[in-house]
Amino acid sequence: MIDREFFLGFVKIHILYHASKEPIFGVGIIEELGRHGYYLSPGTLYPTLHRLAEEGYLKQDSKLVEGKVRKYYTITDSGVEVLKNARGKISELVDEVLDDCNNDPIHL
Repeated sequence: MIDREFFLGFVKIHILYHASKEPIFGVGIIEELGRHGYYLSPGTLYPTLHRLAEEGYLKQDSKLVEGKVRKYYTITDSGVEVLKNARGKISELVDEVLDDCNNDPIHL
């Protein structure tokens, strides 16, 4: 089982990525994250979305959909910068970990 803090870090990057492609909303992103093996409850996802919005990485807009108000999130300029930086760090980490894995007698 992956540590909760690492898990949430991966989830946040996924959220920023998907919000950079199109507006996202709670149930939709729960389903999308599920396709990647991240199973979140609304009690985990919504506070994460709200926190990313409060920190200025996502912008929240409300729209009326089938008689209900749905909150949509899109990436902000700050979120784009964080995502760009994360991509560089992810690439570096993957290269290092996979290269080391090929030479590692522990066989990760």
